[in-house]
Amino acid sequence: MSRLTLILGLMSAALFALSALAGSAPMPIADTLAALVWQGDDAGRVIVWEIRLPRAAAAFAVGAALGLAGAGLQGLLQNPLAEPGVLGVSAFSALFAVIAIFFGLTAFSALVLPLAAILGAAAATAILAVAALRGAGSVTLLLIGIGLSSLAGALMSLAMNLAPNPYSLSDLVNWMMGSVANRSWADILLAAPALLVGAALVLVAGPGLRALSLGEETAASLGADPRRTRLLVIGGTSLLAGASVATAGTIGFVGIVAPHIVRPFVKHDPQSLLVPSALLAGMILLVADIGVRMLPLQQELKLGVAAALVGGPVFIWIAARLGRASP
Repeated sequence: MSRLTLILGLMSAALFALSALAGSAPMPIADTLAALVWQGDDAGRVIVWEIRLPRAAAAFAVGAALGLAGAGLQGLLQNPLAEPGVLGVSAFSALFAVIAIFFGLTAFSALVLPLAAILGAAAATAILAVAALRGAGSVTLLLIGIGLSSLAGALMSLAMNLAPNPYSLSDLVNWMMGSVANRSWADILLAAPALLVGAALVLVAGPGLRALSLGEETAASLGADPRRTRLLVIGGTSLLAGASVATAGTIGFVGIVAPHIVRPFVKHDPQSLLVPSALLAGMILLVADIGVRMLPLQQELKLGVAAALVGGPVFIWIAARLGRASP
């Protein structure tokens, strides 16, 4: 374990503990600490263990998934502006969730919405996997992703335009804004298999990403299989993106910002970038969620909106720097 990973891990644990103290319901610090060790009254334990900590776990898990996916895609496409949405997986995942809400399928079970999101990610993954197996390069995959994102965006706009009533429209808008409010341990456990498998696939692809940074021909001469690496990253990032959308809706920019901050500390090594990017992205989203919980607003600011307000300008700054660096 590198020193950077250890530091980020300890900081993540501290932030996670701090998140137990943050909430709209006033609660003394002493009572919160007692609830953390399963003491105190029942109400305090419910607030900490059933409301605050699941929400914090969801925010961190979603952020870590997006950060790891972003780092993997940036290594694969060799583009520091790449992130889970660039391949259209997040957009298709959100589209299937929107379809479930639009047609009222969520009334049958609470599991319908997250399962629909994961199914959408799987559909986009299948399209990309077929293209990769047929030898599509990074640029071709990027163009396919742009097309998938555009199609999904148009269909989601159509769904909002044809929403049968204001309540359905409100549900659609809330989902597309992104939030981890009211998430439970059951929601996290539902997404956990996809998160774990997706993370494993991307981490296994790490050595291949390091070799690909030297060029496909050099990577092949070193024994790396560019097609296998491509499939591992596409499959892993698809599962990570689908699970994150299933848990929190659409949240952008975290997958771009975290790897960009970490990259100079790992000497631009794509493999060493993966785990620290996941930890930092989890911390960023956890800090953002603590912030939206503490803001004195009548209606809580959506996490996806907060991430976009901060991440959007950072994205523009990164793009401008890259533009100045280009010949």
